[in-house]
Amino acid sequence: MTATPAEFEARLRRIGAERYHDKHPFHDLLHGGGCTPDQVRAWVINRFYYQASIPMKDAAFMSRVDDPALRRAWRSRIEDHDGTDEVEGGIARWLHLADAVGLDRDYVASARGVLPATRFAVDAYVRFVRDKTLLEAVAASLTELFAPKIHAARIEGLMANYAFADDTSLSYFRNRLTQAPKDVAFGLGWVLEHADTAEKQDAAAAALEFKTDVLWAQLDALHAAYVTPARIPPGAWVPGSYVLTPAS
Repeated sequence: MTATPAEFEARLRRIGAERYHDKHPFHDLLHGGGCTPDQVRAWVINRFYYQASIPMKDAAFMSRVDDPALRRAWRSRIEDHDGTDEVEGGIARWLHLADAVGLDRDYVASARGVLPATRFAVDAYVRFVRDKTLLEAVAASLTELFAPKIHAARIEGLMANYAFADDTSLSYFRNRLTQAPKDVAFGLGWVLEHADTAEKQDAAAAALEFKTDVLWAQLDALHAAYVTPARIPPGAWVPGSYVLTPAS
């Protein structure tokens, strides 16, 4: 039976309540000040790969959209991350964080030290958006429903516990506090309108679950590689390398 829009929205929100990566133990460690400088650096390196892939994912989505209105609505997401000639984007802001924690920003941007599982998870998300239906692609972006809460907790926790945290280093998260609600208001409305059968609602819910798995897998990889007992796979960043200045 097809759910009403309100019932379906409640279903999507339950997915976030149960599966969003704010519940991962790595976030408790990070936000509570329990990460070592090198564990923070590992997070910055690996999360950059995800951030840098988001506009590529959005460009792949837009290349499949026939409706100019939908392309116009989606275009700001690419600009939010890539920036414009006048406004710095999220990728550049993330590199400010890399500077703050003492990493070589060119190394971070190269993605050479990214964990294999991070690369596989993020690349799978880009392929998902490229290959699945437009409804599933938009639904997968709805983890943004839950992002402002984790960004606010991250700002509070990092500011309270780490000397590197200031307005410049955390500018990515501060900007997402306003960007994510704007994006998700459009995306949620579009999904609720177009998921007009039970089958489409199931597909959209499964897409959102897939995206929560993508985010969770990245933290699983970080925790396994850099939190005791550390097991860093070949080719991934090794603590002490590509560090320019101390961070605490």
